[in-house]
Amino acid sequence: MIETAIDTHIEAINEEVIYQNPLLFLKIWEISADANQFSTLEKHPWHYHKEVEFLAIIEGHLGVQSNHDYVVLGPGDVMVLGSSQPHRSHKPLTDVLHYVVFQIDLGKHFDQSTMPYLYCFSELTQPLDKLNYIFDEQQLAKREAYAFILEIFNESQTRMRGYEISISSIIKRLLLLLLRNDSRNILNYTEESDLIRLRPVLDYISAHLDDKLVVEDACTLLNLSYHYFVKYFKKTMGVSFVEYVNYKRIKKAELLLLTSELSIMEVSYEVGITNMSQFYKLFKRHNQCSPREFKLQMRSESKVAMKAMQPSAEG
Repeated sequence: MIETAIDTHIEAINEEVIYQNPLLFLKIWEISADANQFSTLEKHPWHYHKEVEFLAIIEGHLGVQSNHDYVVLGPGDVMVLGSSQPHRSHKPLTDVLHYVVFQIDLGKHFDQSTMPYLYCFSELTQPLDKLNYIFDEQQLAKREAYAFILEIFNESQTRMRGYEISISSIIKRLLLLLLRNDSRNILNYTEESDLIRLRPVLDYISAHLDDKLVVEDACTLLNLSYHYFVKYFKKTMGVSFVEYVNYKRIKKAELLLLTSELSIMEVSYEVGITNMSQFYKLFKRHNQCSPREFKLQMRSESKVAMKAMQPSAEG
């Protein structure tokens, strides 16, 4: 990996990422370019997207320019570009180029058990680009990250039974790899004692999702002032109190849509959202689709999976 300091930036294009699987919130594909072709950076516009991007170089060399760096990646190299970080890339040499691009909304891959780690990857203080030092200093970590990205790509291509489970598992292993190899604590890991302190509030939220939940009630549970609690909750959980409550409500709504015959309005009331317009807005923000579309899509996916599990008539 060759690196040169660059301090230049112009207005960038806000690129919309179309997910290959809307329930996995990711896009992954491979790019190839023949030998004897090369391009200059100036031919490629600056762009950015809210999704985090990983690059894995299989063959050849790729030049990548971000806000303050220009790096030439070679075979086996891995790079991460943070959410909404302007960047552009080009083919600097006349060799065969083959690499994988992996874009993902990381925030959508944290569930109740891993939610406390969302703060680490939320880029509230520093972009994830800063983690590239791990790949420069730790060859084993780089090889493992490279293998994870290619494994996700292969799973997305073959789409074998349970590929969604496999991809979700690999994503968590990739995040764990970054967390455990971050010797500089770029991710600002939250102590477990902070989470334990919040446990009464988290349990209270889970038990009262169908009720009106307000910050003041949570403050009372921990005997903390409003302003201190708001800051403490976001520092520990990575999201605000309201965002966490909405996350839990939408997750419960998803479960009800899949496992019950309740109407969408009934589901909305069951999760404590009496304003249908607000329910639709929140649901779409979390799933990129309406509750009805979600239900139809998941049932369709289920039918496909069940059909694949049935033995062939010729067998």
